[in-house]
Amino acid sequence: MDKPKITAKDFFLWAGAMVAFYWSIIAFIFLVFNYIDYTFPNVLTYYPSDPYQSGISYQMASVIVLLPLYMFLMRLIRADIARDPSRKDIWVRRWALILTLFVAGVAIAVDLIMLLTTFLNGEELTTAFLLKVLVILLIAAGAFMHFSADLKGYWERFPGRKRFVGIGVGVLAFVTILSGFFIVGTPADARLARLDAQKVSGLQDIQSRVTSYWQAKRQLPSSLAALSDPLSYGPLPTDPQTGKQYIYQATGALSFKLCAEFNKESRVNYARSVPAVPEGIKGMAQDNWQHGSGQVCFDRTIDPSFYPPLTKQL
Repeated sequence: MDKPKITAKDFFLWAGAMVAFYWSIIAFIFLVFNYIDYTFPNVLTYYPSDPYQSGISYQMASVIVLLPLYMFLMRLIRADIARDPSRKDIWVRRWALILTLFVAGVAIAVDLIMLLTTFLNGEELTTAFLLKVLVILLIAAGAFMHFSADLKGYWERFPGRKRFVGIGVGVLAFVTILSGFFIVGTPADARLARLDAQKVSGLQDIQSRVTSYWQAKRQLPSSLAALSDPLSYGPLPTDPQTGKQYIYQATGALSFKLCAEFNKESRVNYARSVPAVPEGIKGMAQDNWQHGSGQVCFDRTIDPSFYPPLTKQL
């Protein structure tokens, strides 16, 4: 019996289905990893996971688009096989299924090796680490069993079970995506968070300019207008939401405060990574930008030992 010929349609349907499958699975894994990192933050990580900047939105979008695309392409492929059973024996199908089995098997082996290596090294098996190992193990094992059954024709003999598995995968994806909205928030919440992050960046810029001004002139600027020198600085940052200037006020010879109107409580630790500072010494250690909602003011004091005045050159 002659082997069935592969058409361009066969090749691109299977290629598209496999790309959509691998991409959606990888996005799903990283999405769940981000959920785990957010729920069980690593105490050794200086900067905690920022749900607005950790790729969650991109991963959610990938799963929302590519998982249904994969299911749609597979439906077209199965419809072709139903019309022409010889399509089941084309090499591109067997290669796609066997490659997926190989990748799933490797993922399971690597996952178990990482678990045993961590255990044998005497390292702490944290909740986050164990959950990530479990996620990869379950997904890889599920993919291996599913495509192994497909290769053996199991789903053709039990179409009801195939339909049940498809519904289960869809429900799992829906619940996972829905969970993301509780972590990331709605698109409107994400936009407000990005605006707040821009406000923090603007205040940090102004703080740097104030410090440089003091180092140059040994006095604090009387107002923000004094920092508008086009030869030394660019345009002063303004509130991206209202277009108004931020609030600045000198409160002493070395102290000042900066204020801005924020939309939400900060979910990220904006403390800068600085060397340990002895207790009682102010300066870099105070550089923290945690904020609540509404108008928040940040009190700052310049420590000349950290920011010495510039010497004048003759």
